[in-house]
Amino acid sequence: MPSLDIVSRIDFAELDNAINNTRKAIMNRFDFRNTKYEIELNKKDKKIHIQAEDDGKQAAIREMFINAAIKRGLDMKSFEFGECEPGPAGNSKRDIKLRDGLEGELAKKITKLIKESKIKVQASIQGDEVRLSGKQIDDLRSCMTLLNQSGLELPLQYVNMKS
Repeated sequence: MPSLDIVSRIDFAELDNAINNTRKAIMNRFDFRNTKYEIELNKKDKKIHIQAEDDGKQAAIREMFINAAIKRGLDMKSFEFGECEPGPAGNSKRDIKLRDGLEGELAKKITKLIKESKIKVQASIQGDEVRLSGKQIDDLRSCMTLLNQSGLELPLQYVNMKS
């Protein structure tokens, strides 16, 4: 019986590369010479912390990070940008939350979409992923097409396809 798993994962190696490329771009810019800034990835809390001397520099770092992430093939739906906040010593800081894994509400929404489509597959939530199984592999492919066209707020990947 064919099956596959629907997941939403971030490639942390590519995310590290995007952050390192952002740091290199900052070092090459004239307006960032002799200024203090931070861009750090916290994998445990799934956050990126950006801090700069003022809102303008902080927004510039954010734009450089977005460009680097797009070049590395990361989907912008995976990032939830927080508001710009005042930090210590008059600095400006911002946290970017990483959306990794399917949360309960989104997993329920995916299973509901699949059941309403009347495609002959079974969808079950297993932790932070959804398992699809059906009698024909074409049914699984039509579910993949349906989910890709549904405009969900997270990027989806389809893994462990077994026929």
